[in-house]
Amino acid sequence: MKSPLLSLPGAVPAEGRDEGVAAHYGDLFREQRALAGGDGFVDLSHRGVVTVTGDDRLSWLHLLLTQHVTDLAPNTATEALILSANGHIEHALYLVDDGSTVWMHVEPGTRADLVAYLESMKFFYRVEVADRTEDFAVVHLPAGSITEVPEGLAVREEPHGRDVFLPRADLEAYTAQAGPAAGILAYEALRVEAHRPRLGFETDHRTIPHELGWIGTAVHLQKGCYRGQETVARVHNLGKPPRRLVFLHLDGSEVHLPGHGTPVRLASDGAEGRQLGFITTSARHHELGPIALALVKRNVAVDAELLAGDTAAAQETIVEP
Repeated sequence: MKSPLLSLPGAVPAEGRDEGVAAHYGDLFREQRALAGGDGFVDLSHRGVVTVTGDDRLSWLHLLLTQHVTDLAPNTATEALILSANGHIEHALYLVDDGSTVWMHVEPGTRADLVAYLESMKFFYRVEVADRTEDFAVVHLPAGSITEVPEGLAVREEPHGRDVFLPRADLEAYTAQAGPAAGILAYEALRVEAHRPRLGFETDHRTIPHELGWIGTAVHLQKGCYRGQETVARVHNLGKPPRRLVFLHLDGSEVHLPGHGTPVRLASDGAEGRQLGFITTSARHHELGPIALALVKRNVAVDAELLAGDTAAAQETIVEP
């Protein structure tokens, strides 16, 4: 859905998966600094919004998700995954229950498949699933923001900020008093800095939660069965994931950032060496310079110097080998 905030001065449309909102509003680093300082907002109105209502909503979702939500307290934010039977990540859900409704936002382009899956699993449970994307938009307020949220709205509050489920009709009026607008590129740079994975960026068709550090934040290891749980338990108890997420400091002398899918190799092997992984997200950070997340083979040494395409990269460990 195309955001009306693309009409704001300086707005440059984002491309790819984030199409529909602004990449930036003319000054990427100023926008990042504002967010890091707790000022402004990010338009995430391109994300899907899905709700679940009914007396059984939490106990029912508990059977489907990787997260323990049976006793989820009202207004407590959490995140969860839906896995395939083989334990591969299919959906990432960012949830909050307001006492009568579970609100979740999901990646652009995934809501239809998610709603179809949830509908297929209703059986005799007292739940109703609804796609509310046309009615509600997500607005992100950074940690430390003093912008007020109107009463009665669902809000997910986490250490990095608040996600507000705002009536779409109120989007322009609300954000007009929410401080300076920051584009999705600023938001993504801070996400990369914080090592937070994102579905469709850090994941491919065979990603399991252990590879991205989603164990603990989106996967509860002491809950009952759910689809893919056997893989989660087996890898956690008996083995190691085949790949691991790393944080990269990229050579700042390069003009272009390595894009998603750029091969990662050992620097000692050169640009024609064996591929050991790939760039998942790269960004320009207002303090750290060019940075990236990458998914590499587990046995890559933690102190190995790497190449992302032709760009030198020094790694920091996120997921232990």
